[in-house]
Amino acid sequence: MQKVIADDLDELLDVLPPRIRELVCQQADFNELLEIVMDLGRLPEVRFLCRELVLGSEEIRAADIDYVLSRVGQFSGDNRAGIERTLHRISAIRNRNGRIIGLTCRVGRAVFGTVNMIQNLVESNRSVLLLGRPGVGKTTMLREIARVLADDLKKRVIVIDTSNEIAGDGDIPHPAIGHARRMQVATPAMQHAVMIEAVENHMPEVIIIDEIGTELEAQAARTIAERGVQLVGTAHGNTLENLIMNPTLSDLIGGIQTVTLGDEEAKRRHTQKSILERKAPPTFDIVVEILDYHKVIVHPDVVDAVDAALHQQSIPSELRWMDENGEVKTEEFNSNTSVERTQEVTIGGMKEIDDEALRFYLFGVNRTLLQQLAGEERRKIRIVADLKQADIFLTTRSYYRKKSQKIRDAEGLGISVYVLRNNSVADMKQCLSIVFPSDSETSYIHRLQNLLGEQHSIAYK
Repeated sequence: MQKVIADDLDELLDVLPPRIRELVCQQADFNELLEIVMDLGRLPEVRFLCRELVLGSEEIRAADIDYVLSRVGQFSGDNRAGIERTLHRISAIRNRNGRIIGLTCRVGRAVFGTVNMIQNLVESNRSVLLLGRPGVGKTTMLREIARVLADDLKKRVIVIDTSNEIAGDGDIPHPAIGHARRMQVATPAMQHAVMIEAVENHMPEVIIIDEIGTELEAQAARTIAERGVQLVGTAHGNTLENLIMNPTLSDLIGGIQTVTLGDEEAKRRHTQKSILERKAPPTFDIVVEILDYHKVIVHPDVVDAVDAALHQQSIPSELRWMDENGEVKTEEFNSNTSVERTQEVTIGGMKEIDDEALRFYLFGVNRTLLQQLAGEERRKIRIVADLKQADIFLTTRSYYRKKSQKIRDAEGLGISVYVLRNNSVADMKQCLSIVFPSDSETSYIHRLQNLLGEQHSIAYK
């Protein structure tokens, strides 16, 4: 199925001051526009799919911001407004006195065809949770899921639409959600209450909810699932591991608790006596990590995936993507390996093959964040599943203190063990700066020997 994109771009351009609109329309990649940024006293900026640009030489004035405000809807409690019957979003920045001094005008697009990658999952009557970084297409996929379930499968679908993010501004929802019904949310703090109201008052078969982010919303989701209603939603976090480590949202995948084992059982498992276990059935049956509009990682059984992660085993999952002909391809995916099956490194939007990429084995470390930072700093890494193939064993201080069998195995093999304080950007950047030489002629092994001598581990304390 060919993907069709509807963006109502003219409606967004019409709310911009004429001088800014003219400059935007002059750009060759005008149709790839993502957002326009207008901050008082600064030059306007425009962001396209592959580049960013400062427009003109005239700073934004208060009159420019007022021009936009007079042409958009009311701003809600989370400082978002829209343009009636479109998917565009206008977000505001206010000063101390509440006056709007900055605007981000983001293009909203309805993309038809991306749901093909997971259509069999949402048609299975099981609850599906979508994860992914901001801007990767979670909300876009929710819209099409709503349309497919309501129009193709004739189900009673209700969309819980906070800030009119899914179905657009105004009282009439955007056609992108098909015949699904939309319940608007007055303020973000009331999202959980509207979720429960939808079940109690309107007898839905499916509820669709964007950005589950609080404990009350997680509890409401569990209540809905327990009543036999299918849930399709998104949550804050890029990966399943993020949810497991998030105490607020871990209930969505069953919750995590500490269990104390007996001496014999701890010895049999080669673990400490205190371990982490899942404490309840998950709210969502399936987790989908969205990598981009054309590629996802599917965890088809959340119970098995969470248990495997807590037991420090490989997480069973699938890699799905759409090829140039719109056909969906699937292969088994190991959670400890890179999405790129060869040693491909993305640099500046282009892929290069490098046989000299450093091989990392991750133990309790956020894979997605490390790969993102490595790409930003043009560091060539490969994440491996086989410990014997690793150049570096990377873990966190909390995992290292447990001295599990994996860590002992790595040290026994003589692999360099790096210990981060935690899964933070600063600690990962420090690690990358150490293991990669500043002098391109200095080999990694030589530099590592100079740093470590006879030792095989470094702890950032």
